[in-house]
Parts: sequence; C-alpha cells; structure tokens
Amino acid sequence: MHPRNVWQAMTRPGYLLSWWPWRSAGYLVSGVATGFLVLVSVVLLAVVGGVLAVVLVGLPLLVALTLAGLPVARVERLRLRLVDQELVPDPHREPVVPGLRPWLTVRLREAATWREFGYMLLFVGLLWPVDALVVAAALFVPASLMATPLLLATVGNGQEVKVLKQWTVTDWPTAFGCSVGGLVLLALGAYAVGVAAGARAGLTRLLIAARDVELGQRVVELARSRVRLVDAFEAERRRIERDLHDGAQQRLVALSVTLGLARLDAPPGPLAEQLAKAQREAGRALEELRELIHGIHPQVLADYGLQAAMADAADRTAVPVDVTFDLPGRLLPAVESAAYFVVCEALANVDRHSRAGRAEVGGGHRDGRLFVTVRDDGRGGADAGGGSGLTGLADRVSVLDGRLSLSSPPGGPTLLRVEIPCQLSQLSQLSQLSRSTDRAHRSA
Repeated sequence: MHPRNVWQAMTRPGYLLSWWPWRSAGYLVSGVATGFLVLVSVVLLAVVGGVLAVVLVGLPLLVALTLAGLPVARVERLRLRLVDQELVPDPHREPVVPGLRPWLTVRLREAATWREFGYMLLFVGLLWPVDALVVAAALFVPASLMATPLLLATVGNGQEVKVLKQWTVTDWPTAFGCSVGGLVLLALGAYAVGVAAGARAGLTRLLIAARDVELGQRVVELARSRVRLVDAFEAERRRIERDLHDGAQQRLVALSVTLGLARLDAPPGPLAEQLAKAQREAGRALEELRELIHGIHPQVLADYGLQAAMADAADRTAVPVDVTFDLPGRLLPAVESAAYFVVCEALANVDRHSRAGRAEVGGGHRDGRLFVTVRDDGRGGADAGGGSGLTGLADRVSVLDGRLSLSSPPGGPTLLRVEIPCQLSQLSQLSQLSRSTDRAHRSA
C-alpha cells in the first residue's frame, strides 16, 4: 500500500530513496515563494487602501484585502497535495442567487472566509519565514558542507576555503570529512524537512479545511436544492401533461370527428374505406396519447389525490387488487407522484412476472411519514436490481429521503414497502380540523 502522506512515508524504510523528501522540500520552497508574493500583495493593498480610505474609495480595497484569503486558501489546498493526498473539501457554499452582490454577501458572512483571512495573516507574518528557515537549515547547510572539496579546488585554489563563512579548511582530508558530514546531515535534514512539511500541512488543514458544522450546512443546502429540483421536475411533468391534454389530444379528437363526418358524406367505395381506416388510426393514436398522458402525470392524481389514483391504478390491473390505503388528506405533489409511480410499477410487475392470483395495496400516513405497501401471493423471487424498474424508483424515493425495501423469497409472497417522511399539506390539515370541529358541534 502506497503512503498517503509524508507521515506515513517516513515510517517506511525506503523514505530517503523515495520522492517524499523532494515533495516535502518542494512544499516548503513553494510556501516560501507563495508567502513572499502574498506579503507583497497584501502590503500593496494595505497601503493603497489606507491612502484612499480618506475619500471612501478605499472601502472596496479593504473588502478586497479581507477576501484576499480566498485565493490564498485555494492555492494552499492545492499545495497540500504535495505532502498529503487526501482531498481538502472547499468549505464555501455557492450563493443561491447569481451575481456579485449575493456572492459578496455570502462570503463575508461565512466563518470560513474569516478563518482564511486569519490564515493569510499568519502565513505572511510567520509561516513562510519559518519555511525558509527550515529549508536553509536542512538543505543549504548540508549542501554547503558537501561542496567543500569542490570549493577548495576552485575558489580556494587548493589552499584554503571558508565553509559557511565560519570554519577555515586548508587540507583535503578535512574537506572530504566535511563532505561526508554534509551527506549525513542531508539524510537527517530529509527527515527534518518531512517533519516540518507534515506539521505545516496539518496546521494548514486545520485552519482552512471545512469543519463538521460547515459540512453539515452544505449537506442541508444540497438536500434543499435536491428537493427544489424534484419540485421543478414535477412541475415540468404537469406542464407537459397539460399541454398534451389541452393541445395534441384535442386536435386528435377534432381530426377523428372530421374524418367521421367525411366518412358519412362519402359514397360507398374505396374512399369511404380509406376514411374509415384513417378514423381508426386516429382513434388508436388518441388512445396511445391518453396512455402517454396518464403515464406522465395522471389527471386523477392531480385532481383527487393519491388515494383515488391508487384505486384507479388497481382497477386497471389484470390481477384483482384490494386497496386498503387510508390517507386523511393531500400530500406534497412530489411525494404523491413518487408513491403513485412506485405502486404503478409494482402492480405492473405483478401483472407481468408474479403469476399472482391476488394483490393488495395498503398503507397510510402516521408519525410524519407516508407508508405504502404492495403485496402479492405470486411465485416470488423478485430482484430490485434485476431490471424490474424498481431501482430507478428507489432512487426517486431516496431523493425525498425515503426508503424502498423489497422482500420476495422464492415461492412468495412478495412485499414491497415504501416510507417517505412528509407532512400533510396545510389545506388538508385545515380541512381535517374543520371536519373535526363540525363533528364536535353536531355531537354537542
């Protein structure tokens, strides 16, 4: 197993011969270069903002100084890959409304923005000089010692040379001894660079990585956006159903009527037969269109709710189906649609594959959850992942934070169960309250 970070690499015997010392050194050296550039940029922004603040022009520059931590943190998250291959999630969330003003509002209100601003100040004030000091001590000093024989031969003309501006070397044995010592120090320096890079990466991850609270907020926002997408999808389905019902279906009805009138006026013969055939084709097209409209979004579901739609689906099933579903009111359209299509798919599978003599649809709403069960006395052996169509329905239910479970042992029976957390709509709750109040008045 390959090491995932420099700490794991240093515990392996082949650390000195691997790329990890070089990656650690590259991480620290790039930190020095990045820190110096950020320091120059921050100083320029601070100076320009301070000079222009007297005429209120510097306010945008001060905001820019505050937001300067964002690109710095982004670069730091990329540099972390040198010594730690675990991805660092971006703690920032995208604004719901596009535009510069909403983006600035969201960023200035995020705790991650201010943490990154604080990290930038720590970076330019302390971290990059420490990186430079570690690189100089761990790499430059051993390299200077190792180069002593070369310096004695070239710069000192074989007589004497100063090593690190401190020690004078006048003979070759001492020069080669310095070179061997530098090689030993280089090996130790490789570990020192690894420790420094690992500690530096850990501090960076601690300061600029997403916290659990922020990740939780992003999960909540993703769940909300997922629900919004489901609602938009259902609204689009209803729009398509309405357009087909009010547009193409009415035109086909008018065409069928026109062909019927033309058939009555035509004399017996080939023309009348062709008109009759055209009328039959228009009728079949109308039936297929009605089936398509019903599959997109049945009108009974939109007008009368889930309970009536399930009864209608049971009536259209070849196998006798008992419906014991009890729902006191309407649910959210997305929930009703998901539950309805699960039942339709389950009953279609009962017709095609189960060889059942009877089926039952039951369930209801209690404790803030919708429960739907579909049971049949068929041969069993159904598999949700075996191309039955239930896999897509399970994904659709999971979008609503629901669960779909299937029990179908060989020999039967088969039981499909769906649970979706939801609440009754406010209109349904008001109608329930009104009915209970009327009953109370009548009993009084």
